[in-house]
Amino acid sequence: MNNIMTKYERSAFNTDMLRSFVAIAEHRHLTVAADTLGRTQSALSVHLRKMEDGLGVRLFDRHSRGMSLTAEGQKMLPVAHGILGEIARLGAMFDHPLRGQIRVGIPDHYDDMIFETVLAEFSRIYPEVDLTVTSGCSSGFATAVESGKLDLAVVTGPALDADTVLESEATYWVEGAGFHHDPDAPVPLAILNRGCWWSRLPFNALERHGRDYTVKFQSSSFSNLRCAIRAGLAIGVLPARAIQQGMQIAEPSRNLPDLPAIKRSLIVSPKAPQDIAQEIASKLREGLRQTAMPTGV
Repeated sequence: MNNIMTKYERSAFNTDMLRSFVAIAEHRHLTVAADTLGRTQSALSVHLRKMEDGLGVRLFDRHSRGMSLTAEGQKMLPVAHGILGEIARLGAMFDHPLRGQIRVGIPDHYDDMIFETVLAEFSRIYPEVDLTVTSGCSSGFATAVESGKLDLAVVTGPALDADTVLESEATYWVEGAGFHHDPDAPVPLAILNRGCWWSRLPFNALERHGRDYTVKFQSSSFSNLRCAIRAGLAIGVLPARAIQQGMQIAEPSRNLPDLPAIKRSLIVSPKAPQDIAQEIASKLREGLRQTAMPTGV
């Protein structure tokens, strides 16, 4: 009996420990995580040691430049996020609840990640907020916010005002696994045909590089573009978050030109319900940090 009690006592976690674990996982550095939480480095070290001792596993590998999750740590991270999310939801039930309506625009390649980790969670925490989402090409979102059709939107471009940048995301030439192409032939392209700067991105890059190309597939749908690339019909340009299983970054032997990173900005209408907009913006930033794509994918 004493051994059982000791095991339970050793494996007892609290929210501070879970927040420390999540912060270290996000920032991959103990000092940075401590600064973010406003705690000392030694406090986070104690939390981490207690968690690892209690679970009987190592959650992080220590490196000279920081820390990275072990396989066990990767299993733990979504559980920790879920627990902290439920605690936040419980606390919000007894706060002054947000009420009202908000219309949000997000880029369509955000669909899986943002819907599942941010907007769905927001709706669970704030059930009295009427949330309406528009997903698609973000080139028209700024006009929609200005005209009052949207209250808040994530807009995308190669060069946005640095003061309003939500994130910067790398772009890559992407091909299906096992894709074959004659290096002397024109580059076969799958393009997103929307009549905006994104549609011209692969053309501009290849023309500056003096490479011939031919369009093998075009669609206004991001989902269809990914299907064509994954099926091996052609090479396409995708932001890092849009790369899925069955795809790979084009091999260096393709000799394709470098691509610019794309920047995203969060714009909010002055007529939007500001308390709801601020909470949505906070959840978006948190979600993007939690699902950040490493350089080089």
